[in-house]
Amino acid sequence: MGTDRLEAFSDGVIAIIITIFVLELPIPKSSTLHGLHDVWPVLLSYVLSFAVIGIYWNNHHHMLRATQRINGSVLWANLYLLFWLSLFPFATGWMGENHFARVPTAAYGVVLLMAAIAYFVLQQTIIASEGEQSGLAAAIGRDLKGKLSPVIYATSIGLAFVNRWLALAGYVVVTLMWLIPDRRLESRLQE
Repeated sequence: MGTDRLEAFSDGVIAIIITIFVLELPIPKSSTLHGLHDVWPVLLSYVLSFAVIGIYWNNHHHMLRATQRINGSVLWANLYLLFWLSLFPFATGWMGENHFARVPTAAYGVVLLMAAIAYFVLQQTIIASEGEQSGLAAAIGRDLKGKLSPVIYATSIGLAFVNRWLALAGYVVVTLMWLIPDRRLESRLQE
């Protein structure tokens, strides 16, 4: 099977996730800028999560473009990733509505960590399916960012119980690391 159906399905799920984010944004009770003061944690959580979901969508697209064929294992690995991505609206809302309280901020980090692990599982499943000489395997290489991200997430989850702002900073650092699209896959696609 080619990658088109899997990519279309995944794009649809991600579009629904983004739609849920928007629909759950609270409307300020006041028409003044002070009205935004009451909802700033939710807005900040939304911006961070929107960026994270956008990064996953972008990298997922590039990864599937570098993939030649899809098998049942890849389909299940992709569903595993989509499951964790689908929890972002819940984790984002819980963290934002509770003004970055320790437990919701740590739970948000767990969702971030599990999504990163799920992406890695999908990537490795595709490589196992296509072989170590595949274009994806060559493009991934040592994958320093992919290995460093879960470490920062895990550290930030622990930090959430000590200082929630340090935890949030860790989540932002990983997001900023990935904001620039993965050039390894882009360059491989152009060849």
